[in-house]
Amino acid sequence: MAEKSTIARPYAEAVFQLADANGQLKEWSAMLQTVALIATDAGMQGIIGNTSVNKTQLAQLVIDVAGDVLTDSGRNLIKLLAENRRLNVIAEITVQFEILKAEAEKTVEAEMVCAQKVSAKQQSMIAAKLKARLGREVSLKCTVDESLMGGAIIKAGDMVIDGSVSGQLNKLSVELAG
Repeated sequence: MAEKSTIARPYAEAVFQLADANGQLKEWSAMLQTVALIATDAGMQGIIGNTSVNKTQLAQLVIDVAGDVLTDSGRNLIKLLAENRRLNVIAEITVQFEILKAEAEKTVEAEMVCAQKVSAKQQSMIAAKLKARLGREVSLKCTVDESLMGGAIIKAGDMVIDGSVSGQLNKLSVELAG
């Protein structure tokens, strides 16, 4: 069977083009995230994976659970995915849509894992430096992991900056062993 990301890509691109053309990126993001949550529910996965379930009834079930979150276009997407037995890739469609949306909006979500709590002022400074480096608006999420001993690890897209003490010690260990 083809990779889920390969199957999801044309759907994500089509939905993105439709949403972008109609100025509805935010609305489609909300719809896709809601349907992805529904489709990844353990009980729902069993129904989606059951090929003896009628495609029309399956689509209607997902539409009914999503409720008013879906527009007519959103309902049509669910019907299309159900008809093609592709509701199992909706989470991947959502991920790929969000990547396309972030590209279009010139935004990036960055994650900073620190050894200790970072002040709001420090977070703002780091977000500003990342914005300058990446040329995008940065949404910074911070978490604490005391096992780092000191410093931080920052991940933004494909970029990883490991400024943690434990990371530096690991690097030194590798260099000394080499």
